[in-house]
Amino acid sequence: MKDTEKENEIIEKLKDFLKKNLIRTTVPRERRIFVYIKKDALKDAVEYLVKDLKFKHLSTITGVDLGGEIEVLYHLAYRGSIELSLGLTVPKNKPIVPTVTDLIPGAILYEREVHDLLGVNFEGHPDLSPLLLPEGWPQDVYPLRKEHSLEQLREMTSKSRREKQD
Repeated sequence: MKDTEKENEIIEKLKDFLKKNLIRTTVPRERRIFVYIKKDALKDAVEYLVKDLKFKHLSTITGVDLGGEIEVLYHLAYRGSIELSLGLTVPKNKPIVPTVTDLIPGAILYEREVHDLLGVNFEGHPDLSPLLLPEGWPQDVYPLRKEHSLEQLREMTSKSRREKQD
């Protein structure tokens, strides 16, 4: 097989399956695929990747504040040889994504982490209670969003701690 023949085969299968829900794909190098989809296609795309294309391992879920939107990336592995990042964007003012914990139970902690740090609400998640943030962290303040500087975050958390002590 050529360097990216398997990657291109996976992309073609995704194109056939997702049709208009596929936004774009890239293969920056051998064994690495990025696929961007419409949010509404997430559950179908993950189910197809896991059940039909055998991407059985979820490495992690990450998120990035893009300004007006938040990008959510699901990093999946295919038999340890190919990494596929499935990405989508949600509006920052309404960051709601369906949970994939019913398809990949191991996603439970990753979704909680992205919820803590970026405020993405994973609809249907069994428990979005804080995972990483310390007790007393101000509600609706997400440390990986770009609207607050490090100094502002420090001040808010200090103020929150002082209020709890009083």
